[in-house]
Amino acid sequence: MVGVKEGKRSSVKVKMETIKFTMVQTTSYFSPSQTLIASTNHMPPPASAPALPQELIEEIFLRLPPDEPEWLVRASLANKLWLGLLSGPVFRGRYHEFHGSAPMLGFVYFPSSDPVPPLVSTTKFGAPYPDNWGSRKYSAWDCRHGRVLLQHEDVPGQRFFVWDPMTGRRKDVYDLAYCSSLGAAVLCAVSGCDHRACHEGPFRVVFVSVNETHGGCIAHVSLPESCEWTKPCSHLQMWSEPSSGLHLAHDAFIETVPPILIQDALYFILGYEHDEHVEILKYDLSSNCLSLHSAPPALAGASIHMAMEDGSLGFAHVAGLTLNMWSKQMCSDKIAPWTRHRVIDLKKLIPIQNPKKGAQLVGSVEGSDFIFVTSDLGVYMINLKSLQWKKLWKRDTFCCLFPYMSFYNPPERVGHLLRHIENV
Repeated sequence: MVGVKEGKRSSVKVKMETIKFTMVQTTSYFSPSQTLIASTNHMPPPASAPALPQELIEEIFLRLPPDEPEWLVRASLANKLWLGLLSGPVFRGRYHEFHGSAPMLGFVYFPSSDPVPPLVSTTKFGAPYPDNWGSRKYSAWDCRHGRVLLQHEDVPGQRFFVWDPMTGRRKDVYDLAYCSSLGAAVLCAVSGCDHRACHEGPFRVVFVSVNETHGGCIAHVSLPESCEWTKPCSHLQMWSEPSSGLHLAHDAFIETVPPILIQDALYFILGYEHDEHVEILKYDLSSNCLSLHSAPPALAGASIHMAMEDGSLGFAHVAGLTLNMWSKQMCSDKIAPWTRHRVIDLKKLIPIQNPKKGAQLVGSVEGSDFIFVTSDLGVYMINLKSLQWKKLWKRDTFCCLFPYMSFYNPPERVGHLLRHIENV
């Protein structure tokens, strides 16, 4: 019995010595209290781990996903070194090149009964609003290049303004005279820009109006707006010469469908009150000319046009739950024919509770093969290449969706947080 006890004591002693040796060898991985215990063995303190070189830190930050922008914000708040790195033009340029096109951070929609702009975040993105926002009702007309074009609905006259959801700044741009039907777009005014993070630069606003009284159509384009966002603009804003007029039928009107931009031209869908066919209205920004183009045979109100990934003009139409896709190249010297290249059964693709209600197309992402479809169960984003889908929202009570595409800018977000803290 004594031999057994001595054997156990020896075994315990060996285990204790092993534990002590392990603690000393791994001191740098323990808490300060554990390090103090290990130091009683008169072992020299371990050398501190060397700091990671800035190049390696930058490579790590480059791989933070752009659709999870709060990660960059948290990293920029850690210390001044990281804030300087993440806010520098070199890193921001590399980050944009590494991830390609800007991610979708949310969307705005029309119509809306909400008292504030209807921006729904699809990430952990919270859009700041201006201090003078008020409780008025606003409607969305366009969203492009990090800017949203909105209209006051409860203010006399058609007053528009541009809102930057990244910084919360806004700019009044125009008081539009009365017209029967209107299409509007906002876009960057910098030539050669990649539009990945240009939301604070000069922009232009385009209005295409149709007067049903005499069937005339005309376009107005603002000169590049480069004044400070914090300064109000005069209602007598500078505009370029209007386009030459285009004669249309008296019952023509511009559909409530998001306009699309392909190269240097804007496209709108034109409908007719006494006919079910639709046409495509093109406004060429470089030549300041309007032109009318045929569309594939489709019913008005059930179609959208798209700026496809290959630079072609796309057209989508839903009949019941069948999605038909057309495309054609927009050549300047000849008229290319429409080609139907896809027929997709939405019933087999996305969740639908009542097939009799069908589905509706509400928008697309420019320069990609993503479209937005509403069903009786919500709003879905569909990749036409892979046929993968993602549910964005449970509501389906709107007819027009504008994706908000932008990279996060840590200095702007940090500055906004600091201003908010100071005002609390």
